[in-house]
Amino acid sequence: MPAGEDRLLRWLRDQLDEPLIGDDAAVLPAGGPFAVTVDHQIAGVHFPPGLDEAVIAKRLLAVNLSDLAATGAVPAYGFLALAAPAGFDHKRFFTAFLTACQRFGVRLAGGDLARSDRFTAALTLMGTKVEGGRWLSRGDAAPGHALWLGGTAGESAAGRLLIEQIGLPPSFEAFSSPLRAAARRAVRRHLQPEPQLDLGRWLATRKTGAAMDVSDGVARDLHRLCRASGAGAEIMAEALPLADRFEDLCKTIDADPLALALGGGEDYVLLFTLPEGETPPAGRRIGTITRGREVHLVKNGRAAPLPELGWDHLE
Repeated sequence: MPAGEDRLLRWLRDQLDEPLIGDDAAVLPAGGPFAVTVDHQIAGVHFPPGLDEAVIAKRLLAVNLSDLAATGAVPAYGFLALAAPAGFDHKRFFTAFLTACQRFGVRLAGGDLARSDRFTAALTLMGTKVEGGRWLSRGDAAPGHALWLGGTAGESAAGRLLIEQIGLPPSFEAFSSPLRAAARRAVRRHLQPEPQLDLGRWLATRKTGAAMDVSDGVARDLHRLCRASGAGAEIMAEALPLADRFEDLCKTIDADPLALALGGGEDYVLLFTLPEGETPPAGRRIGTITRGREVHLVKNGRAAPLPELGWDHLE
């Protein structure tokens, strides 16, 4: 059964006479010209309290841009509603935010400011269709399509565990020299994700194929893609792309590498499908879209049902 968040969204769609709720972003009006997404960042929920305002700003923009990447959109406009406690350095936040917006082609067009005991921000982004392309959707996977993952999985989750275990900013003195670099990369991956906008735009120029943003875990998001497409999937455990020394790092922090890769979440890479024979500019093939509705993980040559590992924001 879908998780609580998915059940609620399905119920919401059923309540609407003309459902416009999209996948990672909604295409408005139906068919365009805009893809629109909104996302939260809340201190203590999405990032640790005490994080540098500049890092918060860049993370807020990046996670929202990842949703636009999943539609193949070109970023255009942003609206920011921000509530922060006394002492929050708004100028430092906005300096970093506007610099990042300029890098990605986003124009801040409005929003709202308020005071709150806890930092919370909701960013709405609007994007346009790539010239000569199409809107990407979760529902366009077909049996026989190759299944790809745009980048490594599990590293962000390892970074989150490092922050929880060691604190912020993390101290890596307890790690041997080769693992220090892996630990720093994992924390950086968690706090400063890189949206795959170029990959999304390339996928939008293909004639067919599904795509979505992996934010809640490869396993959970793969189930979502398959439900939307009315298909199944088979993925290979050994094919999952992992960061350099990731498995060694997981041993040090007492974490299961495969569990983090499948269900750790906040990878912010694209999960997508392409017809056999097409090779994307980035990513690794991890499996195949199949007939039926079942999703299987093949490990050591044996296939078993893949549970919906990952995050549910309502449970």
